[in-house]
Order: sequence, then structure tokens, then C-alpha cells
Amino acid sequence: MTISGLPLSYCTNVHPARTVSEVNAGLSQYAAEARASAGFPVAAGLWLAGSVVEEVSSSEAALESLAQTLWQHDLTCFTLNTFPFGDFHGERVKEHVYLPDWASHSRLRYTQQCAEVLAKLLPPGGEGSLSTVPLGGLMNPQSAGFRAQCYAQLIQLARGLKALYDTTGRRIRLGLEPEPFCELSATHSRSLPVMRGLYEQADALGCEPLVREYIGLCFDVCHQAVEFENVAQSIRDFDEAGIRINKVHITNAVVLENPARNRAGRELLCSFAEPRYLHQTFARFADGTVQSRLDLQREDLLRNPPDHFLEADEWRVHFHVPIFAESLGPLKTTRADLAAALKQVARLNYAPHLEVETYTWPVMPGDSAAAAESLGQRICRELQSAAELLADAE
Repeated sequence: MTISGLPLSYCTNVHPARTVSEVNAGLSQYAAEARASAGFPVAAGLWLAGSVVEEVSSSEAALESLAQTLWQHDLTCFTLNTFPFGDFHGERVKEHVYLPDWASHSRLRYTQQCAEVLAKLLPPGGEGSLSTVPLGGLMNPQSAGFRAQCYAQLIQLARGLKALYDTTGRRIRLGLEPEPFCELSATHSRSLPVMRGLYEQADALGCEPLVREYIGLCFDVCHQAVEFENVAQSIRDFDEAGIRINKVHITNAVVLENPARNRAGRELLCSFAEPRYLHQTFARFADGTVQSRLDLQREDLLRNPPDHFLEADEWRVHFHVPIFAESLGPLKTTRADLAAALKQVARLNYAPHLEVETYTWPVMPGDSAAAAESLGQRICRELQSAAELLADAE
């Protein structure tokens, strides 16, 4: 049984940051408070937007200021979130978060730059990870031969990561992050076939072992739980297929039980239907079938009489909510799935990087008690809750 011995990480994509100065400000204001209050070592899982990476890559002073800010606040960094490329805190992110996709050279260049930055932040001999888009979103236009183009770029990245290791001694792996309505999403119908396709193309080029070593998955527990997967079984299936999980996002989703008859739950869930992020919604019916909608819509919750989708036994919504919450008033969460996933992660014969990724705090409905806490305090509560779950998993 293996749980990473590295400090528990939290993803800084919760903080708006379009410049290195803004990244440093977020670390100093929020990460420092969470680290000071947590009672154990904490790592910053940095999100560096495209504009920030360009700044750091072109200025040794900018990189040094970032490294110094981490050091001053007793923070380490071994993983980057390279999923959002642009402004992750704009008025409307939604489907644009998957752009540029992995068929685009700009996605490859951005990821290569992030790997080079992380190699400079890691200690000698350290291992790092990057999480990234699941090739692309199915709702966005795709060119002919899309997957083959993505595979070619990922193979090029794997070769670049190997070269980076050869020159620096820092091994950095990529994790494609399955998400509903994307090229990688449900484990058996999409993610496993896509990964097998990548390795088959690599095998044809004589580099399958290299690509398997450097290109794997980031398993976001919320994303798989939303699709009503048995998350522990999904982790076992990836492992049996020889697909390495390089990173785990410790995340929690929203659950609405008995939607048609749970008026209080529907009314509260209306406040989660916000305009910035995509909130894919899945419904499971009494016969075990699952249906889905691309985004949570207030109109679907307020229908009178209710339509068929509301007659499901349960809805699950892609909205990252605090991992310390088992319920949110009349709503439930997938925290039990999270606990099951972490217990299965502990059974792997290697240790994926672990990161709390609740980026929705700025748009999350809250009560007066939650509002009285600072963001740093809320992040600290999440880290402490994650540590408890991990202790139970060992």
C-alpha cells in the first residue's frame, strides 16, 4: 500500500492570477495562511496561465520571485495544473476551458514551458506532475483526424519530458484529466479506448514504453463520481490496463436525491447554476440507466410539472464543493466516493501526487457562517479533511 509521502497539495487555480505578481500575491495571502494553520507541511499546486508562463520563461527574475515566495511561506511545489490556459476567472469560462486542445501546437508549447518551469522549482532528483485537458471538449469544433493529431503532440511531449529528465534529473509526468463531455470521460466508453489508441500509435513509432512512462492520467474523483462510476473499480481498471495515474484530484461533487419530490434541494441547487463554469449534470433512474445534460440550468430545476429528467432517483452535478462536506442542507455530496477512491489509490504499487482542487470558492453559494471564514481558513479545513481521509485510507 502506497500513499505519497510528499506534502498534501492544493491547487491555486482558485486564485485569479494573470501575472507573476498576482500569483505571488495569492500565495502570500491565502496559501501562507492555510500552511500556517494546517499543522502539517503543505504544497502549492501552481496554476500558471499562459501569460504567466510566458513571463516566467522569459525572465529569470520572475522565476526567482516565484521561488522566493514559495520558500518564504514554507511551501513546496511538485505539481502544476496546466489544464486552464487562459483567464480561468473571466465572466464566462465554460467550454472555453478546453481550448486550446491537444491538436493545437499552442497547447504543446504551453505544456512544455510549464514542464521547464516546474523542473526549476523541483529539488534535485525530484519528480513532478502536470495535469491537462482530456484532449478536448466534445462540444467544441474538432478537425478531421483530431485524435491522431493529439496523439502526435503527446508523443512529442513525452520525448521532450524524457530529454528534460536527461538534462536536469527531474522527471515530470503528464496526467490527462478525464471530464464529462470530453474526449476522455467515462472510464470504459472513452478514457480506456483513448489511452489505448495513444499507446498503439506510440508502439507504431517504436516508443510505447517511453509514452507509457511519461503520459498517464490525472484522476479527478468528482468527475468520475458525477458519471455514477464505481470510482474504486475505475482506478483498478486503469491500473490493470497499465495506465499510470500520475495525479489524483481530491474533489467532491453535488448530489440531489429524489429531484422531483425534493423541492428544497431543487431550490438550493438553483443557486449553483452560475454563468462562469460548466456544470455537467447526470441523472440515474430506478432501472439503472443514466442520462446527462451538458450544463446545470435553473429552468430544468423549476419545471412544473417536472420533465423526465427530474423523475430520476438522483442527480450528480460537476460542481466542486468542499471535501469536508457530506451534505449541504438538503443536498448531499459524493464524499463517500472520495473516501473509496483514496482507499483504492493506497493499494497502488506507486504513489500518485495528491492535490485538493476546489476552484469554485469564488462562485460557491454560502451561508453566513462560511462567509465569516477567510478563503485561507476554508482551504485549511479542506486540507485537514483530506489528511483525515488519507489517514483512514492507509
